[in-house]
Amino acid sequence: MASSSYISLMDLASGDMFNSPQTPERISRVMTVPVDGGITDDGDFDSLSSECCEKTIIVANFLPLQAQKDIKSGQWLFSFDEDSLLLQMKDGFSSDTIVVYVGSLKVDVDPKEQDEVSKTLLEEFNCVPTFLPPDLQKKFYHGFCKQYLWPLFHYMLPMCADYGNRFDRLHWQAYLSANKIFADKIIEVTNPEKDYVWVHDYHLMALPTFLRKHFHRVKLGFFLHSPFPSSEIYRTLPVREEILKALLNADLIGFHTFDYARHFLTCCSRILGLDHESKRGHIGLDYFGRTVYMKILPVGIHMGQLQSSLNHPSSSTKVKEIVAKFNGKRIIIGVDDMDIFKGISLKVLAMEQLLQQHPELQGKVVLIQIVNPARSTGKDVQEAKREIYESTERINDVFGFPGYEPVVLIDRCVPFYEKAAYYACAECCIVNAVRDGMNLVPYKYIVCRQGTSRMDEALQIAPKSPRTSMLVVSEFIGCSPSLSGAIRVNPWSIDALADALNMAITMPGVEKQIRHEKHYRYVSSHDVAYWSQSFMQDLERACKEHYNRHCWGFGFGLSFRILSISPSFRKLSIDHILSVHRRTCRRAIFLDYDGTVVPHSSIIKSPGPEVILFMNSICSDPKNTVFIVSGRGKNSLSDWFAQCENLGIAAEHGYFIRWNRRSEWETFPIAIDFGWKRIAEPVMQLYTEATDGSFIESKESALVWHHQDADPDFGSSQAKELLDHLENVLANEPVVVKRGHQIVEVKPQGVTKGLVAKKVLSTMISNGEPPDFVLCVGDDRSDEDMFESISNTAYISSLPVSPEIFACTIGQKPSKARYYLDDTVDVLKLLSGLTGASSSTTSTSNTETEVSFESCA
Repeated sequence: MASSSYISLMDLASGDMFNSPQTPERISRVMTVPVDGGITDDGDFDSLSSECCEKTIIVANFLPLQAQKDIKSGQWLFSFDEDSLLLQMKDGFSSDTIVVYVGSLKVDVDPKEQDEVSKTLLEEFNCVPTFLPPDLQKKFYHGFCKQYLWPLFHYMLPMCADYGNRFDRLHWQAYLSANKIFADKIIEVTNPEKDYVWVHDYHLMALPTFLRKHFHRVKLGFFLHSPFPSSEIYRTLPVREEILKALLNADLIGFHTFDYARHFLTCCSRILGLDHESKRGHIGLDYFGRTVYMKILPVGIHMGQLQSSLNHPSSSTKVKEIVAKFNGKRIIIGVDDMDIFKGISLKVLAMEQLLQQHPELQGKVVLIQIVNPARSTGKDVQEAKREIYESTERINDVFGFPGYEPVVLIDRCVPFYEKAAYYACAECCIVNAVRDGMNLVPYKYIVCRQGTSRMDEALQIAPKSPRTSMLVVSEFIGCSPSLSGAIRVNPWSIDALADALNMAITMPGVEKQIRHEKHYRYVSSHDVAYWSQSFMQDLERACKEHYNRHCWGFGFGLSFRILSISPSFRKLSIDHILSVHRRTCRRAIFLDYDGTVVPHSSIIKSPGPEVILFMNSICSDPKNTVFIVSGRGKNSLSDWFAQCENLGIAAEHGYFIRWNRRSEWETFPIAIDFGWKRIAEPVMQLYTEATDGSFIESKESALVWHHQDADPDFGSSQAKELLDHLENVLANEPVVVKRGHQIVEVKPQGVTKGLVAKKVLSTMISNGEPPDFVLCVGDDRSDEDMFESISNTAYISSLPVSPEIFACTIGQKPSKARYYLDDTVDVLKLLSGLTGASSSTTSTSNTETEVSFESCA
């Protein structure tokens, strides 16, 4: 039964969800033509695709445009929004890259005008508007995005209806509908073989699935500009799996900080059971044969725009006004949106405490708080605004006097040139948001304090004089890790905030200078161009294997994903292997146990009656040599398979080997000193005591630390630590330390499953019975040695004919095997097929003349 937490993509595609009007007619594809060529109609796009330049499609909720309608003429007037990050990031692209924007306008356009507006925006601005019906826009943006996702991603749970909306399925469906409309517009302008698509922010987290379903090999990046919450918060989201799976349809997922990426990976581990690993410095997550990479890099600012603002005549004029108005006073600047997460009221209260604790600062220090208009509406925003005004009024009444207001609120839309003037005049900038994705205010402040020649003139500063700046920043904002010279504070602690402000304004000038120079070097070198260029380079690297692999789409709704495998890596056809089995005469079959014959998730680890039946039937064929090759101890394996008389067993990765139930156990031929156990076991015991749910398995030749019953994240973390610890203390011992599936194992050097396969095959050859059929099935890293070993037998010169080799892993993952089966269910189907084939062979040999091995070969 399909999950009710999402709706079918086919339902979305039908357009019946809200009975909303269709979007305007399909727009022409965007293309590049030679300078001396003309513009062709869209029917010629595909024929010109080989000559087209590379395009980058930038997708965001809103286009980087300003729009207004002329009242007299009734015409729409559009211009680029120079403050938009989407526009600024073009500086990081190569000069021959065409940038196309897909997003909504911030104004409503009459449906009758939408086609004409679309044409104008495409021709003049390379912008593709997504016109969402008003009702859909309200439910999508103001409903699901702003009133549900935004608070949740900022760690605010909807505990009661008065503060934040609870999950509403209609709003979630509106979210999906809006994302589908965005995807349709992208499809109209994208050439998937050449173009790159870069999607921005939490409004469009479902979009990768819609796009990947249409273009299996689309080159797709996603960057989240908000925090990604810890798993404890994220797991409260009713559609948690659907959003994770949708994001994993991107090739590269970007975050501002490692914490945000770590939270995302933890959610993937806890909710989807996916593990990640570092590959040459890049964090990757294997998802159905695709590697989804993580990018951790905070966004930067546009240096040129900031410097232009500082050189603007209005900035110089404003600076002179500020200097005159606050003559002799030390300015602390704060610039925030009217938002419950920005901590403005906490900042004002810290200013109050500063003046209480340090009366000598009264009349000498002023906090100027610029409040940008709220981006969302709601009771919480109104209450936050009321609290800010009440606190400000109280503080000004207590500590103010004629000519002095300790707190100055500027609650209006302030142009940037005016903000730049305030930044340039302020000795300290405070950003104490209780949670914020990035926040570029500190970066802008640093650049403005560095100044320009024109700003120096307005401030009456010598051109080459030392520059200073001081930052007080919250620990919980994305830019905090990159500002090592800032005073970091817990924004919830009024005491800590007040102390930080006092430290900032009383710090010696030399130290302020050193901190400023350190910050300016970072901010000026890690600007928005650096950020976008770095992301695109990683996206190119993440997509370079797209056309070297086979891709299949499967799954319904937001569970849709792509299966990507190497052309030489394919699912083992049981019909094919049975056909080969019938025409061969000497067969070697190697089977791993845990995860192959019996699932890892099974509580009962012993083989079931069905497995015993299959083994006895396959082993009864005299042409078959069958081995169970496992890391388990010999006692367990011999007890479990006591009914299988002709089954060979290799225990403890081949340290012990028995050809059948009647033969004696053979041990590894090289004498081994097990004194290392006295070193390793106390270390493992230490980690066992510290890790609830873990235990030690002691074998005759090895020690294994298991953590499958521990907390997934803590167990994995402890396993990495234990691996490193054991490698250090056992560096001079003849052992190897390896990680497996939820285990860390220490075993003697040279003992591998590969040696088991080599020994069995060599014995068969020396006995005059060279194999012409070799099958090896396993699921773990230890089985890779077997795959490699049996593959090498094809080149042994003593073999009269190269054998048919089937190295098969469980699951689709990087492997030395050429084949795969999905799970243990498929393995049992294979064994059932071999059972039938072996039974047929045995029956035939009992009723017909036995064919000699020589004639068969």
